[in-house]
Amino acid sequence: MQVLSRRLYNGGFNHLKSTSHLLRKAPRVVGHPALTRSCSVAAAKLSEDIDTKSPALADDPTAPSPSERLHDTHMSAYKDFTKANERYVASFGEKGKLPLPPAKKLLIITCMDARINVYAELGIQEGEAHIVRNAGGDAKEALRSIIISQRLLGTREIAVFHHTGCGMVTFNTPQLRKLVKDSDPSNPALNAVDEIDFHEFNGLEESVKADVKFLQENPLVLPGTKVTGWVYEVETGKIRQIV
Repeated sequence: MQVLSRRLYNGGFNHLKSTSHLLRKAPRVVGHPALTRSCSVAAAKLSEDIDTKSPALADDPTAPSPSERLHDTHMSAYKDFTKANERYVASFGEKGKLPLPPAKKLLIITCMDARINVYAELGIQEGEAHIVRNAGGDAKEALRSIIISQRLLGTREIAVFHHTGCGMVTFNTPQLRKLVKDSDPSNPALNAVDEIDFHEFNGLEESVKADVKFLQENPLVLPGTKVTGWVYEVETGKIRQIV
């Protein structure tokens, strides 16, 4: 039992040690110094805790692979789904009778950032608009959804929302490709990341203008579609129109 306990203890800290190593290897990000500092502090603190609690740790040949370690992480948010859904269902009302096409004929493109509540910030209700979310609120990545939304479900207006404090200004595509491949160098399947352009950007307002221009000039977007571009401020909750 003592041997098993020690192995579990060492295995847990070996996992943390590996995580700290990956954080140290991650490329330096561009922009947002506060974000960079917070990540660096977290990595240093993690390393310090590991060294203090288990100074004699060594690489364990029985330690799990990177993919196995990924599955060992917390990831338990799903356990709250059922109870939260029961509360939602209790006040669901007549929403099940809403029509499929959005009532405002509106499609909104915005970022996947967890701080953004599109419904609350814009006063949108269920059934009124399509909301397409991806990293950065990228219009090119949203094109497939736009075509379906316009051609099959009748939307005629598009609003592009980018936001302050966006992580898309903190890296570039080559850095992220390298980070993915370096996480498990023995896995050639990770080379598939080289086929992905992550559509990072530098200037916030410039990125909004570029996305609006892309949509206005794209032949797959219906002629006459009203396209506007906006910035949402995560610090204040305010929005401002750019285009």
